[in-house]
Amino acid sequence: MKILIAGIDGYIGTVMGQVLQERGHDVAGLDTGFYREGWLYNGVTKLPPIIVKDTRNVTVDDLNGYDAVIHLADLSNDPISNRNEKNTYAINHGGTVHLATLAKQAGVKRFLYSSSCSVYGIAKEDLTTEESEVNPQTAYAKCKVLAEQDIQKLADDNFSPTFLRNATVYGPSPRMRFDLVVNNLCGHAWVNHEIRMTSDGTPWRPLVHILDVCEAFACVLGAPKDSIHNEVFNVGNSTSNYRIKDIAEIIKTVFAGCTVTFGKLDGDTRSYRVSFEKIQDKLPGFTSKRTVEDGAKELKQLFERIKLSRELFEFRAFTRLTELDYLVKTNQLDEQFFWRKYE
Repeated sequence: MKILIAGIDGYIGTVMGQVLQERGHDVAGLDTGFYREGWLYNGVTKLPPIIVKDTRNVTVDDLNGYDAVIHLADLSNDPISNRNEKNTYAINHGGTVHLATLAKQAGVKRFLYSSSCSVYGIAKEDLTTEESEVNPQTAYAKCKVLAEQDIQKLADDNFSPTFLRNATVYGPSPRMRFDLVVNNLCGHAWVNHEIRMTSDGTPWRPLVHILDVCEAFACVLGAPKDSIHNEVFNVGNSTSNYRIKDIAEIIKTVFAGCTVTFGKLDGDTRSYRVSFEKIQDKLPGFTSKRTVEDGAKELKQLFERIKLSRELFEFRAFTRLTELDYLVKTNQLDEQFFWRKYE
């Protein structure tokens, strides 16, 4: 299958490109390159060809000839959306619907949208399912809901979108993110020998390993159309709902000699537990089998191998908001997050 991954230079995209190539797919990428400076280790055996372009500027010609488009190219994450809601809506909603619309015009058969369990926000049920009422609390999550709704309207006999609501992702990637909870806490455990919690750790979060996310997308690509057409899947494992403080305790057991400190209840009221029964039962071939402990052990082994320093851990390109702030402050990006052109 010929596949275009939008956001291939990101945390998930870098790994997903390798996974899909290893499975025999013909993979190309599209990415504007915001985070290209962040390269933690060499984990790429074959670099796919990449179109350097913003999703807002994509044309039909860019998408001709592909069997499937995987969309990972949103501005990520909640702190960025809180800082700049206007650009978040322009890219994460407008850019996403633009990409899907042109993909349909280009004859692309399958469109896989990377959504998020953050759409559940403050859950009104003990265990949310794909049928639960969404309750997004941030611009980032609201854009995910809007994009899902608008892309669902594009579905027809020749265009099959699928919506994968990922739990919070963790695990190693060459294009690393240290602003994700497990990765962040493991980094602090390594460089500071202390897990510093800014909250009291009581909120619930679902978690999923980056390779399990890649597995879910690969299974959608290979599934019969009837099983994935215009469907929503929560991506993760029902046993991987954790309180933040429990995540810290798991990491503490992996990073021997590390201490845990807790803060107070902060202003982030999001808390949700998610059911992943549908994807386990309905998506052919999919199983989420990796645990937070597995991920923490992988990260520790990686940190040992590359001798992760405090300077590297704190490098701006591994934290999404910090890198975007830098690119704007140094006049590389304009107010709309387009690259500035210099004559």
